[in-house]
Amino acid sequence: MVSASKVLDRVLVLEMVRVTEAAAINASTLIGRGDEKAADAAAVEAMRAALNELAMDGTVVIGEGERDEAPMLYIGEKVGSAIGTGPRIDIALDPLEGTTITAKAGPNALAVLAVAEEGNLLNAPDVYMDKLAVGPGYPDGIIDLAKTATENVQAVAKAKGVEPNEIIVCVLDRPRHEKLIAELRGIGCGIMLIPDGDVAGVIAVTNPETTIDMYMGSGGAPEGVLAAAALRCVGGQFKGRLLFRNDDERARARKWGITDLDYIYDLKELAKGDCIFAATGVTDGSLLAGVKRLPGGKMTTESVVMRASSGTVRWVRGEHRKNG
Repeated sequence: MVSASKVLDRVLVLEMVRVTEAAAINASTLIGRGDEKAADAAAVEAMRAALNELAMDGTVVIGEGERDEAPMLYIGEKVGSAIGTGPRIDIALDPLEGTTITAKAGPNALAVLAVAEEGNLLNAPDVYMDKLAVGPGYPDGIIDLAKTATENVQAVAKAKGVEPNEIIVCVLDRPRHEKLIAELRGIGCGIMLIPDGDVAGVIAVTNPETTIDMYMGSGGAPEGVLAAAALRCVGGQFKGRLLFRNDDERARARKWGITDLDYIYDLKELAKGDCIFAATGVTDGSLLAGVKRLPGGKMTTESVVMRASSGTVRWVRGEHRKNG
């Protein structure tokens, strides 16, 4: 059992939902408008404003990029209304996970946030990460990035008491995954291809209703930290290994204190101690309903908030007035 953090007060759990709600509502005005940058900017602006209302000394450790790339919510940015005096909290965020999805009005776009005590979230550089995830209920160490996709599927199938061809794996639909997809289909696996949004894809392994057993493939390292924080709260296993395409990316990793570039991270190394994860749906998806605009200026949101120390998962349906 994870011990409860004195820094992460219970009040902060529901405050995190208000932050993701604000980002989702602002981004939702641009659903289907074909403008990824405008949708992302709307979410960033709202999330930053909401974070700055909280009585904390927050530091963004996973954000929109480095300071010269991102004017707001950049890595290292300080947020909160009690900088220097409030509880010191590290924040991993993706104000709009699924910018392309939102621009095209596709499924599974989310506003996502994770918080932990200072020093407990990996300061992951903005590079790719090879990811492998499975839901709760399996023996420790059942998945291993040092093994092949086939070996990992066989291990999970054996533990589940089924044949490998009964396992369903979620994979991002990208050309770089052609060999992985061919290998999985070669052993008869079902594959759920998703166009974007791998935080939702990883979290899907924890929900039996999605029928997804495993998540495999490469995606953004920052999203890996966010997904790991969610799995810390609800159970499951996650392995991540940073992938580098050039010397610039290797240098970026070293800048953030990462010296072993081939290291395979476990769930508890990506997100340590007590942590809180919150997400609000922007568009309808397998995890959450999207923002709905109703007559009279009303809006509804659906969110989930989780805490590692208690294992509590709260599903929050919000009703909002346009000026309230």
